[in-house]
Amino acid sequence: MTIPLTDDKLLAMCEVETFRASGPGGQNVNRRETAVRLRHLPTGIVVTCQQERSQLRNKQIALGELRRRLAERAKPVRRRIPTSVPRAVRRKARSDKKRRSLKKLFRQKPRVDE
Repeated sequence: MTIPLTDDKLLAMCEVETFRASGPGGQNVNRRETAVRLRHLPTGIVVTCQQERSQLRNKQIALGELRRRLAERAKPVRRRIPTSVPRAVRRKARSDKKRRSLKKLFRQKPRVDE
């Protein structure tokens, strides 16, 4: 998926919701809907911003965050290729297992053969 270069095209792909922000900012924050929530419809990514007193500035910050998340999602994920266990490690595991079994064997009561 390609990320649109302009904010207008990116906004066209989003559902924009405004709401009253919480926190510092005084009467402007309490009375006006300055916080912005962007929901990117193709991917379902939701970005919320309520840092600034201006709705326009919050929308710009949210768009920047949305671009960052879309770019992060577009990066290919490098997966680890599992390798075989080295021979020396297998040998050590076998010897440790043998030593553990002997230790447990010596904990048992001695058997008397009749």
